[in-house]
Formats: sequence, structure tokens, C-alpha cells
Amino acid sequence: MRSQLQEFLEKRVQQYVSQPRGIESPCQKAEKKKEAHLKRAAEIVKTKASGKILKRIEEGEFSKAIYQVHFQYLIKQKDLLYIEEEIELREAKFYKGVLVEDEEVKRQEKVVEGADLALSEFIDVSERLAYQYNRLKAVQYAERWWNDYNPAYKRFENDCTSFISQCLHNGGSPMRGYPSRASGWWLKRNNYSYSWAVANSLRLYLANSKSGLRASEVRSPEQLTLGDVICYDFQGDGRFDHNTIVTGKDANGMPLVNAHTYNSRMRYWAYEDSTAYTPKIKYKFYSIFDGN
Repeated sequence: MRSQLQEFLEKRVQQYVSQPRGIESPCQKAEKKKEAHLKRAAEIVKTKASGKILKRIEEGEFSKAIYQVHFQYLIKQKDLLYIEEEIELREAKFYKGVLVEDEEVKRQEKVVEGADLALSEFIDVSERLAYQYNRLKAVQYAERWWNDYNPAYKRFENDCTSFISQCLHNGGSPMRGYPSRASGWWLKRNNYSYSWAVANSLRLYLANSKSGLRASEVRSPEQLTLGDVICYDFQGDGRFDHNTIVTGKDANGMPLVNAHTYNSRMRYWAYEDSTAYTPKIKYKFYSIFDGN
């Protein structure tokens, strides 16, 4: 099992930089990633992968393994070189010890009852919380914890939004609104506001908050700077599914982002190589207020 997975990964790694002989059907994700980089005159010049088996299941002649892969891509764009990283959770199926199927495990944010409320629910003008947003500290936190979980915070099964909230909080953004889950932005022990942990709720909060943590929507990604937030509606249905934080810029001045759930670092903001991407995708770009 281990040797077959290692051989499979070695072939996948090669496909990110070339199309090696003997591979009839190229990895769709590798092709999408190369294509997305080509659009912005960038090239994947080297790829590394390391895997770890998390769980084995034996069922007679059938068996399967849940495993995690850490990919590192060396990207060259004009005179800029940088490393993009991402984590994949995958499931491999075997028959009589032979690998017959391998696919990425897709994870979706659970719909939380009560999380989609009227926009006015998120506005509380009675609180005037002064703060100074430290973008560098927010980015440093995103870099430290992009592929790990800070035990100081409650851990969620799908934690892309909680991770962004942690970054904003470590940048100095103040919590407010406790104990109402439907208003404000806060976490206290195992209790939390919807806006802290639910992607669509954080998007609504950023669009409407008038005190404490605030943001303004901008029209295009190049207007964002380090520590700003991008929200993703993969299906284009009005409910936003994912959030990222800007941690760098590419050679064209476009955002590179860090994220959780599908843990990634210095990933190009558009997510065109993601398995969640659809042609209907919509984005919201939020510039975080520096404080008052």
C-alpha cells in the first residue's frame, strides 16, 4: 500500500512540471494548476510532495487508505520566485493490494441553523471599539498556523472562517457582541458568534459592521493589501462558502492567500485550480479598516 502510494505521488508530482511518458490520463488538478499559472505568465518549475497515511480500512480483498499530502510548488513569475504550499486529503482504494482508485476527499462547510440572518442583525452602532489593525501581525499568524491548529482557540471540523477570524483577532481586531450568536463577532471558550466561524456570516459582518472590526468592499483584488480578506461563492448562488487572507503579492501585484480547511499558503487568489471552483464563482474583496 505504502509503496504504491509513493509511486502514484511521484507520477503526480512530475505532471505539475511536465507530461511524463507512460501516463495516459493526466491529473486534472495538475493540468488546471498549470493552465491557471500560464494565464498570468507564471510557471511551476519544481514540485515536492510528502504523504502520511492517516487511516487504513481492510474489507477482505478490498482495502482503502485515507492519507494526507503536503505539496510544495516553486513558482517563477518574471523575476519573482516564491513557494506555494497546499494540503490535500485523499482516499485511495485497493483490490488485492493493487491501487484501483484515488481521489481527493471533498469537504463542505456545514450549514449552521440561524446563521443566515437579516443584515441589520450584524449592526450594533452602540459599541465604539477603538483599535489599531496590525497587518503584519495578522499575516505572521496566518504564516505560523496555515497548516496547524492553535490550541488557544476552539477547533472546528471545517475551520476556514475560524482561521481567518483568528488572523484578524491577532492583528488587533476587537471582539464584540457576546453573548448573542446572531450579532457581533466573538469567540468565548466553546461558544461563538456565527460571524466567527461561518463563511457567509463573516462576509455579511464585514459588509455591515459599523463598530469594532470593520471593512470596506473594493472592486478588484489588486486593491487589496496584506491582511485583507477575500470571500468565495463557488456556486454563484449568493451564499459564500470560503474565506482567505492576503499574505503576499505576485509579480503582477495580485494577491496570494493563506487558508484553512483545504490548508494552503501563498496560493493565487482566484482558486481556478481548486476542485470547488465552478464557472459561476463570485468573489467579494474586503479591505480591513486600520482602526481609529
